[in-house]
Amino acid sequence: MAIDKSTFKSLQAIVGSEHATRQAEDRHCYAYDATRRSFMPDAVVFPESTDQVARIIELANQTPFYVVPRGAGSGMTGGSLAVKGGVVMAMNRFNRIHAIDTDNLIARVEPGVVTGRFQAAVAREGLFYPPDPSSSAFSTLGGNLAECAGGPQAVKYGVTRDYVLGLQAVTGSGAIIRTGVQTAKGVVGYDMARLIIGSEGTLAVITDITLKLLPLPEAIQTLMVLFDRIDTAAETVSELTRRRIIPRKIEFMDNAAIRCAEKVLQAGLPVDAEALLLIEVDGDQNQVAAYAERVEQACRDKGALQVEMATDPQAAADLWRARKAVSPALFQYGPDKINEDIVVPRSKIPAIVRKIEALRRSTGLMMVSFGHAGDGNIHFNIMLDKQNPAELKKAHEAVAQLFDYTLELGGTISGEHGIGITKAPYLAKEIGPFEMQLMRNIKSVFDPKGILNPGKIFPVQSEQPHLAATKKAGPADR
Repeated sequence: MAIDKSTFKSLQAIVGSEHATRQAEDRHCYAYDATRRSFMPDAVVFPESTDQVARIIELANQTPFYVVPRGAGSGMTGGSLAVKGGVVMAMNRFNRIHAIDTDNLIARVEPGVVTGRFQAAVAREGLFYPPDPSSSAFSTLGGNLAECAGGPQAVKYGVTRDYVLGLQAVTGSGAIIRTGVQTAKGVVGYDMARLIIGSEGTLAVITDITLKLLPLPEAIQTLMVLFDRIDTAAETVSELTRRRIIPRKIEFMDNAAIRCAEKVLQAGLPVDAEALLLIEVDGDQNQVAAYAERVEQACRDKGALQVEMATDPQAAADLWRARKAVSPALFQYGPDKINEDIVVPRSKIPAIVRKIEALRRSTGLMMVSFGHAGDGNIHFNIMLDKQNPAELKKAHEAVAQLFDYTLELGGTISGEHGIGITKAPYLAKEIGPFEMQLMRNIKSVFDPKGILNPGKIFPVQSEQPHLAATKKAGPADR
């Protein structure tokens, strides 16, 4: 399914010669994502309209060649990588905010809009778009929909799918569809919008999005809570739930994560603390003050070493900057990273934290955990050298054990990173054979020739997890 000269000229005719490239240096820029893996595409195209997307996909079906939709390439599981070659469809030019409707609290946007830019735009109108992945400064709304991104505010406000009212997309057959509504209610037919959200570009390419907005909270208070035992921090999260306290954010960092962020930022983080929680509450001024006091009391009752309230917005911003710095800063602990984002019921957070500590001791590997403890979403990282076969094997055995225990607790192996290629070998742990076949059947209806984002989600039977996680491939430069 390589792209020959004639096919490339056809692509140029659709998007314009300046918006399609086969140059090796250009293709390299779209060959990798946050997994640090690289798969060279045969070409990169930059469409600007739904019609252009449909024509490219129609051409792909006729020729044929693979099409890999791509946002900012910030994904953690390889969802935007051209693992079988083909054309990367970069959605950079779909970057318009068409409307922010302050009367109906909705917005109409394109998928290439950067999430943080959109949040700032609606905030200027006194409105609020809650989904807030750590990559919001550069990730795009289309990518967020493809993975159903969450972020720290999910504990109170939910994830991306909870804010998508409707969308326009192009299926793998080239059909342009519009699904969903622009209203608060709507139950006409199947909810295909929700089916496409989280499908990682395997069913359709999203070209237009209608989003729900909320009023901007009047006030926010951020607290940093320190603990001398990691168990106590985990138990405090469960205690807040028992007391019916639902902050807008509850973020967890273990000692390794704290030290990592502090080494990079020099922000004065408490490196001697075994763990910390960053907790944020919002509402009107009176509500926030009372709510923050309830949070502080609950934390002290559970044995917190110290509770500090941010004194101004800049102090709060510095704390969140430290939290967002953890993931990219982890490479000071090792040249390679295995990054998982398990989720367990909130009451099971102490159990999963104890499991991670046990794995750390039994393997001797460098493990770092942090994440969205408020909704049970823990980001579990193993730092290692993947050129060491024994170390790599031990790491993947630890991941398999953690996944098994997560499912035993009633959790899931991915909360917001998706499946992509890195988790595909483990998918059958959670999805049964009938359900797997049903998913494949749905894929074949949307994308009968299998040209959209091949090699994602569904496991390749011949690959073992430790091989699939390190394999690099891609056609030679053409």
